Amino acid sequence: MARHARNAVPALGLRANAAQFSLLVAVNALVGGMVGQQQTVLPLLATEEFGLTGFTFIFTYVAAFGVTKAIANYFAGMLSDRYGRKPVLLGGWLFAVPVPLMLIFAPDWGWVIAANVLLGINQGLTWSTTVVMKIDLVGARQRGLAMGLNEAAGYGAVAVSSLLAGYLAGQYGLRPAPFLLGLFYTALALLLSGVFVRETRGHARLESRTHVPRADGIHDHLHEDLTGRQILVQASLREPALSSASLAGLVNNLNFGLAWGLFPLLFATAGLPAAQIGLLFALYPGVWGAGQLATGALSDRIGRKHLITAGMALQAAALAVIAASDGFAGWAAGTVLLGAGTAMVYPTLLAVVGDVAHPAWRGRAVGIYRVWRDLGYAAGAILGGITADLLGLHAAVWAAAVLSAATAAVVAARMYETLPPRTG
Repeated sequence: MARHARNAVPALGLRANAAQFSLLVAVNALVGGMVGQQQTVLPLLATEEFGLTGFTFIFTYVAAFGVTKAIANYFAGMLSDRYGRKPVLLGGWLFAVPVPLMLIFAPDWGWVIAANVLLGINQGLTWSTTVVMKIDLVGARQRGLAMGLNEAAGYGAVAVSSLLAGYLAGQYGLRPAPFLLGLFYTALALLLSGVFVRETRGHARLESRTHVPRADGIHDHLHEDLTGRQILVQASLREPALSSASLAGLVNNLNFGLAWGLFPLLFATAGLPAAQIGLLFALYPGVWGAGQLATGALSDRIGRKHLITAGMALQAAALAVIAASDGFAGWAAGTVLLGAGTAMVYPTLLAVVGDVAHPAWRGRAVGIYRVWRDLGYAAGAILGGITADLLGLHAAVWAAAVLSAATAAVVAARMYETLPPRTG
């Protein structure tokens, strides 16, 4: 009976795959928790234990994380299309094993950077793979909902872990207590991924066999047998929806990378304690994570383009509020708005990639999109660090606000609506 169930013909849809989908949501929450355990703590560790003062130097760990995660995204897509999703997921979690220990015992900042290189590989391989697996399972009709649930779990866990790590740091010190969370997350994720998660590439093959091109001919140039180089060019430059999504993803994560490295330092200028800094930082991914429960499904009903445009514009306004503030109330309002704008954009961009990419090269398309998106971490760290060193912390936030507003304009002008027309 167990062998028959394992070899059963796959079915597409959220309800038909509820158990596996829910398990992958839980795994992705653990992926997000690995980031959240360090976001509140590492900027404080840099200044208080290692005596670092230059913002650009402090942000090197964010840049190292972003670059390695971006590269890992590319290989996650390529390898998952070639060898299957589950082996890539398991391999990604193996890279996470030493990360908490390196942060606990780090004698200098170089160890922190090295730990974030490994964490970037872990995040790129595991998060990309869970995204592709969920798109595989649900089929065409519920991509937005699937991505909303996936990203809500991941970034909700970032928020909860950031808050919990800030509390642990305030109660027990910056090390080792906050990083014990990562040891627990890694052990649980290896158990779930190794024993209970099942391969989903068969679902992608099923969708590929039943794939029907759009009647309006928009995707006629994106056929099944594109080469890896052709996919890269289309997703980066030529295809209007895919390339616009890549740009919006990059700027969105530029904001996140800047917030990761800069916000705790900005909030500390007002003399706020670690617990309040942790609360402020948790508001951003908290609203972001919870909001995606609604925005992903909303994009399945009203479409993708206008939600993305409005979300980038709201992020610009939120960053302007943060830049213009100098106390808890203004920063709290700004981070809530920033989380709301990000929630409108994040799952919707992934749904755009799922709409446009053929099932045969979906993993590679998601990987390339996430390469550009996660290079935003490094761009945010570099932009934030250099601008903060030259002009101050508030000026760095203003720069990100301008870039977000410009991106909203580009998406409005270039992206077409990708939500497949309803039939029947």
